Amino acid sequence: QVQLVESGGGLVQPGGSLTLSCAASGRTFSSVAMGWFRQAPGKEREFAAAISWNGDNTNYSDSVKGRFTISRDNAKNTVHLQMNTLKPEDTADYYCAAHLVGRANSGSVYVRPSSYEYWGQGTQVTVSS
Repeated sequence: QVQLVESGGGLVQPGGSLTLSCAASGRTFSSVAMGWFRQAPGKEREFAAAISWNGDNTNYSDSVKGRFTISRDNAKNTVHLQMNTLKPEDTADYYCAAHLVGRANSGSVYVRPSSYEYWGQGTQVTVSS
């Protein structure tokens, strides 16, 4: 089992920045690939960013590429999403997710929600003036 708790959401003006954090507990954090997903009101949950178990590889959706950065600190069991140049269309609930992987897949990243076994409760991000 992996427990995930997100933090860092809030209200920010367009063009501003926020950093989301996800604290993991339970099974060894370094055996999980991590992802951030988001869900806007009335829309389906969508992929935002992902990072491999070993931290060597990342993947971003086209809508956030160049503005968001995902990172992880396996010593502190945390993953972060640095969000810059925020736009109103980034407004959503943001969810952290974890997928158990073996060493053979230590460099793999996963973009589909169905790949992830564990999810946090989400943190709300509102981009508005």
